[in-house]
Amino acid sequence: MGGTKTLHSDFRLITATNKDLKEEVEKGAFRSDLFYRLNVFPITVPPLRERRSDIPLLADHFLNLFSSQYNREYPGIPDSEMEKLKSYSWPGNIRELANMVEHAVIIAGSNLRFPEFAPPRCIEQNDDEVFDLREMEKLHIIKALKKSHGKIGGANSASELLGLKRTTLINRMKKLGITVAKNYSEIQ
Repeated sequence: MGGTKTLHSDFRLITATNKDLKEEVEKGAFRSDLFYRLNVFPITVPPLRERRSDIPLLADHFLNLFSSQYNREYPGIPDSEMEKLKSYSWPGNIRELANMVEHAVIIAGSNLRFPEFAPPRCIEQNDDEVFDLREMEKLHIIKALKKSHGKIGGANSASELLGLKRTTLINRMKKLGITVAKNYSEIQ
C-alpha cells in the first residue's frame, strides 16, 4: 500500500461460504464483481448428512486429534456409537461432529460414548397423571439415584445414567431439594 511499484505475487485464494452467493448477488447482498472474481473454479461440497461414508473417517480423525490433545487413549469409537453418528442428520456439519467428539473425549471415562444421542428415559406413570417439569426432573433424578444405589459420581452412577457431570447433578439435587441418606433407599 502506498508504493509506487507494482508488486507481483503467486498464490491461490480459496474461499468458503455456507450461502448461495449467486442468490445473494441477485438480492443485492453481495457484490457481483467480487462474486465473478471468486467464482472462477467453484467446488461444491455437499453437507455431511449427504456423505455418510465420510463420518467414520472424520470421527476417527477427530478422536485421534482430541485424544492426543487431552492426553487420553481410546482404541476407537465403538460400533454402536458409530452407528449413532452415522444416523444423525448433522445440521452443524463437520464442526458439529468435531465438537461432539471433543465433548465425548472430555467427559468419557473408560468408555467413549455420545450422551447427546441417549434416548430420553421416561418415568413410568399413569397416563392421566401430569407433572410440571421441575417435579418430573426431580422424579427422574431420584429414579437414577435409586437405580445406582445412591451413587452420585463415577462408574455405574446416577450422573453416568443421566449423562451429566457429577457436579452438575449435585447442583441440580440441591436446587430440587434431593438428599441421599447413607441407606440409599431413603432418597427424598
